[in-house]
Order: sequence, then structure tokens, then C-alpha cells
Amino acid sequence: MTDHAERDADGRTIEISHPGKVLFPDDGITKQDLVDHYLAVAPVMLPHTRRRPVAMRRFPDGIGEDGFFEKKVPAHFPDWVHRIEVSTEDGHQEHVACDDAATLAFLADQACIEPHVWLSRDDDLAHPDQLVLDLDPSVEDLRTLRRAVRAAGELCEELGLTSYLKTTGSRGYHVQVALDRSATFETVRGVARAMADTLADRDPEHVTTQQRKERRGDRIFVDYLRNAHGQNAIPPYAVRARPGAPVATPLDWEELGTAAPDGCTIRTIGRRLAQKEDPWRNIASDRHSLVEASRRLERLREG
Repeated sequence: MTDHAERDADGRTIEISHPGKVLFPDDGITKQDLVDHYLAVAPVMLPHTRRRPVAMRRFPDGIGEDGFFEKKVPAHFPDWVHRIEVSTEDGHQEHVACDDAATLAFLADQACIEPHVWLSRDDDLAHPDQLVLDLDPSVEDLRTLRRAVRAAGELCEELGLTSYLKTTGSRGYHVQVALDRSATFETVRGVARAMADTLADRDPEHVTTQQRKERRGDRIFVDYLRNAHGQNAIPPYAVRARPGAPVATPLDWEELGTAAPDGCTIRTIGRRLAQKEDPWRNIASDRHSLVEASRRLERLREG
């Protein structure tokens, strides 16, 4: 096994240690495959990761062993990796930001399979630019899950919000709204909770906001909890630490009926990007205030 390889990105040479190390044992997917994936998707992924603190989910021994989340930048990371200082209960801490392809590749070399990002950016960490509803099934029932996801998109439309859809690369889907950063996390979380409650009230047989798994039964959990300061979400085109190396994939709404939550993988996403424009390419121009949406939502819930 070659113990060294190199890739060029952003004028830097990224050294890959143990490139043949298998990170996905059932699939033979190696660390070099992971690095190459992140370099390939960088043009469409970076708009969703730049200037956001990252929580790194690392698997040094591959997904067959326990991984761990790491937020604080390790001392050995090179100076050229952008850092963002965030407030913590103990003071301050520096997080990585994936601002360029070289950083994505470097993190992959560090066995960071999943770079989870904040919902706010470094110039105003207190005001999110995204609202996320995470629809997570309790049982494998794609038809019911898709119906609930469709209902979430329709609710956004009722509220005058343009919604964007992506697979999580795991078991569910994210319905996401771009925000203009006029609202605090507290306000955004309140709106997200009211939206989740509305979906559960409209279909209590299939949808719930119960946080405790034993109270959900077979229902789909609409998770609004990540809409909070310091919380994070998997960004578009990130790999998940699951068999097959599925990829969180933006979708057009018309694709919901055929795209499984883990349907795109590290081995198929390149073909998709070659054949289809990125469905989230215009998300930055669709930013919303939640003022009118909150009014509409209040009227819906009162009615």
C-alpha cells in the first residue's frame, strides 16, 4: 500500500497520508477516494460551507470503528486553514471553516468524512441565514416520508417562503429556507417549531415533534431543534459515514418521488453533476425575512 499521495488545490499541494487506507470497509472506498470526492464537488459545495464554523466528524479507523466529533481546531492544522472564533461556556474556541477546496481536501485527509456546518456565518454568528426542517423517519416507509416532506414544502409555499430540498444521505430529507439574517436564532427556532407543530397537527397519525424516540411510534419526526446557535447541519454534497458512502444531495422538488434519502453515493454523484445543474444554485438569491411568514403562520394556527 502506498503511504503517500498528493493532490493540488488552490495553489497548494495537499499531502494524503496512507491514501489506500480503507474508510468504508464494505465498499473498498479509501481515503484517497474521499479526498478526490471533496475536490470534485468543491465548486458546488463551497457556497454552502464558506465562512461557517465546522464540526468535524472524524473516523481515523474507518466507519467500522467509532468516530468522534471535533470542534476545536487541532494544534497541528496548518496556518492556511481558515479559523473562526466562537463563544463557548468556557470562553472562546476556534473552529475550522471550509472556505476553499484545499481545506476540504485537507479535512478528508484527516479522516473527516462529515463536515457539519453552522446555520450562520462568521460576520454575524448570532443571526442565521438558513431555517432547516429535518424530517427523520422512525420506520422504513418512503411513501409516507415523501408525503410528509411534500407537506413541509407546501407549508413553506403557504407562508410565502421558497423552500429547497435535499437528501440527508442518511434516512431522511431536509427542507431548507434561505434567510436574510434579520431574525435571531430564537426567532427562527420559534418559527421552525411552529411549522413543525403545524405539520404534526395536520397529520398526527404520521408526523410528530416528540423528541423522545419511544413516544414517536412509527411516526416521522420533524426536527426543528438544529435551528439554534451552535447547532449544525450536514451541507450539500458532504459524504455520510454509512455503508455505500452516500452523499447529501440537493434535489429539485420533482425528484422527491424517485430520490431515496441515501440514493446518491460517492461513486454516483459525479455522474449526476455532469448531467444536471445544481438544484441549489440560486439559493443565495432567495433569501427571506420571516416577518410576513410569521404572521401567516400565526393566522394558520389560530384558524
